[in-house]
Amino acid sequence: MGQAGSRDPRAAQPLPSRHRDPPPPCLLDPLPDELLALILSWVPDRLLVTRCRLVCRRWRDLLEAPTVWRLRCERRGQRAALAAARLCPPPHWSRLCLLEPLGRNLIRNPCGEGQFCHWQVQHGGHGWKVEENCSQVVGATAQTCFVSSFQWCVKSQLVDLLKEGLWEELLDTYQPEIYICDWWGAREDCGCEYSICIKLLAANRRTVIAEFQASPNPIHQWNDAQYHQVSHTFRQYGPGVRYVYFLHKGKDTQFWAGYYGARITNSTVMVKFSYPP
Repeated sequence: MGQAGSRDPRAAQPLPSRHRDPPPPCLLDPLPDELLALILSWVPDRLLVTRCRLVCRRWRDLLEAPTVWRLRCERRGQRAALAAARLCPPPHWSRLCLLEPLGRNLIRNPCGEGQFCHWQVQHGGHGWKVEENCSQVVGATAQTCFVSSFQWCVKSQLVDLLKEGLWEELLDTYQPEIYICDWWGAREDCGCEYSICIKLLAANRRTVIAEFQASPNPIHQWNDAQYHQVSHTFRQYGPGVRYVYFLHKGKDTQFWAGYYGARITNSTVMVKFSYPP
């Protein structure tokens, strides 16, 4: 019988693993609330609501308290939300930070960059058209405008204040300012007329709580083609406001075929609190 061969001692040793063991999970439970709130304040807004709030009762309570949201507002410079928190506690912090209903323009497609999206339009003459601005409007989201024709062209939009992120107690008890603004002008070679009507409506969308109307003097032919601003601020309008109905219209003064009427752009509805700089 042949002698059995000797075994290689290395064969009995296990091969080294190519993959390292995963590091142990980071446990946040031992952290104090102040430090955990600071960490959560760096998480994206929607994840805070859709994911983090569901982790456990402690995280939910932290996200229903103001600390996390106040840290986010301070870091991002959301002065409108911080001012609202000082004036009308307790605020709905998640709505203030996620939807940002204060201090931003609630009109959608204010300059026509989306053509007529979000607007209800009535076409008079040859109707509305979107064109480039003849002169610049500082601060506008786009340098385009809605151009009317030789008969009244009407355009309107309904702003749902609750859907935009405000809530009943804020509107009824503290009544933040509702600021509206519109820019209108004419071509150099053709005059125009313009009119605006803003209504603050109740929940039934019919009851008018406050109203503003303006019909400035027409712009004459051979003008400087500059835009003119119309603005108004609603204050102490009373409880019950849930919608802002924004309507304006324009036409030319020469009755020319085509698009020579009022040029309208940068329409604005903004809810805000006045606070010192």
